[in-house]
Amino acid sequence: MNQSAEQNIWTRPFFMALLNNFFLFLVFYSLLTILPLYVIDELHGTEGQAGLATTVFLLSAILIRPFSGKIIEILGKKKTLIISVMLFGVSSFIYFWVHDFYLLMGVRFFHGIWFSIGSTVLVAIAADMIPASRKGEGLGYFAMSMNVAVVVGPFLSLALIRWIPYASLFMGLSWIIVIGFLCTFGIEVTEDAIKAEVSKRLTLKDLMEVKAIPIALVGFLTSFAYSGIMSFISVYAKSIGLFESVSLFFVVFAAAMLLSRPFTGRLFDQSGPNAVIYPSLFIFAIGLLLLSITHSVVFLLMAGTLIGLGYGALLPSFQTMSIQAAPKRRTGHATATFFIFYDLGIAVGSFVLGLVSSELGFPVLYMLCSGVVLVTVAAYKIVTKRRGVAVNQEDVLEL
Repeated sequence: MNQSAEQNIWTRPFFMALLNNFFLFLVFYSLLTILPLYVIDELHGTEGQAGLATTVFLLSAILIRPFSGKIIEILGKKKTLIISVMLFGVSSFIYFWVHDFYLLMGVRFFHGIWFSIGSTVLVAIAADMIPASRKGEGLGYFAMSMNVAVVVGPFLSLALIRWIPYASLFMGLSWIIVIGFLCTFGIEVTEDAIKAEVSKRLTLKDLMEVKAIPIALVGFLTSFAYSGIMSFISVYAKSIGLFESVSLFFVVFAAAMLLSRPFTGRLFDQSGPNAVIYPSLFIFAIGLLLLSITHSVVFLLMAGTLIGLGYGALLPSFQTMSIQAAPKRRTGHATATFFIFYDLGIAVGSFVLGLVSSELGFPVLYMLCSGVVLVTVAAYKIVTKRRGVAVNQEDVLEL
């Protein structure tokens, strides 16, 4: 096999993994958007109960993340992928028969478990497929599947619900996961030749990859700031009379991420993470600051573009660095560790920023988020000073 073939990213297994990830996140974001409406319209619940539909799902995902690496280590990546996607699909079908709020909460908790494991193992599998010299670029492309899903999922579900009942939408989303499940059989996985003996006692090493924690903490700060977009942008836009333009915000947000992804991925591999992360953090901070003073559609879309450019490059870059910090056989643990802190950032940020918005208003909320991103610059600098030499040496060995 020649060198160019060995450095190829777009193999059939990688494309199958990318499709699988897209379908997984498409269903996740569709349900995230539509279930609060379902709770209020069909189950006659309160707004607080509608919020629990998201909270319970994320709670189970966060609780299971520390065990995902160990599960992958015991079962192997391919078997873990097949089981998790299959049970994620089974969970999706159950919504069709749910007509009680408390039963819905149980299904959401069960569903979150398999989303957590499935999304973790897919990143680990993709990371193993990508040549070491193109890791940043490859994981950037892989992350694009999630970026596309964050637009397609909500758009699809909100458009369809005007014409079909909720039950039909749930069934349609379930069949999408069936397609994703079929894709798992087209993914070739190279399992680790040597597996560690399974200990009866769980240690920190079994739950997390310690070497990935520093960069995961930086990811926590980034997702904390991003939670202000995920949780409050629609409410903020409504409060300033721009609610009808929220969909355009997400369109330019996603377009900026997708258009910049190939460039930033190559820059990461050729010039190192600093060349991508420092500019992206400053662009992200400026976008949030602009959002805090937005009173027109033009400003809203400019903020969406800057936030998409900045944040869009950070997630795959931090993922890549967390994986590079760990031995190859522990990519599952490193991925799980990163997502533990990332999910916590979303959860803690949504709660804290909710208090800030109720007391001080949304402009102050987004100014605070911009400040958190600037603090992230300092945190990243400290982390890279401590681990930079070790990572460079490991990259050389892997190459």
